[in-house]
Amino acid sequence: MRTRELVLYAILGAMLAAVQVALAVLPNIELVSALIIACTLLLGLRALYPVYVFVLLEGLLYGFGAWFVCYLYVWAALVLLTWALRRALFGALSWALLCGMFGLVFGALCALPYLFVGGWPAALAYWVSGIPFDLLHGAGNTLACALLLRPCTRVLRAGFTAYGVACKE
Repeated sequence: MRTRELVLYAILGAMLAAVQVALAVLPNIELVSALIIACTLLLGLRALYPVYVFVLLEGLLYGFGAWFVCYLYVWAALVLLTWALRRALFGALSWALLCGMFGLVFGALCALPYLFVGGWPAALAYWVSGIPFDLLHGAGNTLACALLLRPCTRVLRAGFTAYGVACKE
């Protein structure tokens, strides 16, 4: 991996963290999912690099609690799901629906560490208590991805090309 690519991945990870922090005042409304989908469509599995920079920065900003364990696999799952469906889904609407479904199941995925800490009752309580936020998360993700995926992909592609990093077609 070239130094240019490492710097690009670090900048992308920092951008994800900055966008998340900027929108932290809104409950479960975020642009990170749409940006991760855009990065994955352009970079393929190399999108895991900025994702893990983002996860590390989130841990440094907010502390390394049980939620951090969730972030280690949840965002990677979005990259892998996007990569797996890259040839099956076309158009911003299909990606927006995937992004919205990801928001809906985010709480259930984040409940998994509590399964090991407190058993089924703890995991279920965590998940159920977060359902209103998951509904907001799903709706916000759908809207954000529908509106911003194309422009973000265009801007990122132009930036990657100018920076000399190959994009997927």
